[in-house]
Amino acid sequence: MYKTEQETFWANEFGNEYIERNKGAKLLASNLNFFSKVLVNAGLINSCLEFGANIGMNLKALKLLYPTIELQGIEINENAARQLTDLIGAQNVYNGSIFDFEVKNKVDLTLIKGVLIHIKPDMLHYVYQKLYDATNQFVLIAEYYNPSPVTIEYRGHSDKLFKRDFAGEFLDKFPNTKLVDYGFVYRRDSVFPQDDITWFLIKKNN
Repeated sequence: MYKTEQETFWANEFGNEYIERNKGAKLLASNLNFFSKVLVNAGLINSCLEFGANIGMNLKALKLLYPTIELQGIEINENAARQLTDLIGAQNVYNGSIFDFEVKNKVDLTLIKGVLIHIKPDMLHYVYQKLYDATNQFVLIAEYYNPSPVTIEYRGHSDKLFKRDFAGEFLDKFPNTKLVDYGFVYRRDSVFPQDDITWFLIKKNN
């Protein structure tokens, strides 16, 4: 059914377990703080498509920041997609693989946060292309960073977590994009922690 073992991994039981670990008021508060800082140089965002949206914790925060924003999400896990549908409506949810998603309309912001690290490395270029094609303004990449590609064991599983310079690869692939801002959020932040995320806000010059 899926092209890679990583997709099957997230579509099934491990993806279900992830839902339970990643929800709640504290995470929403941290996400709200995160996006208020990360998007300070982006101006008004009217629409967003999140790649790997899970149950919509990032999109909930964006809705608080931009009350009139139009939200869409791609989610491979059926249980997560069901909850995402309750949040943003069935017409705005694609329940399936990012690789199978077809870009039809452009949004102001394409977002991917903690997802590229779980993509099979030789398939990353497909995801970069879709992130680029689906936006008319900004791309936000928020992932674990490493200057050179490395593979790390993830909760007892091998070949499920990969660190590299995702944003650098994206910028090299698309010469008409430029880095607007970047930063890091530490998991030990005493008030608004994130999972050691390095983020990059990139602007597309049409």
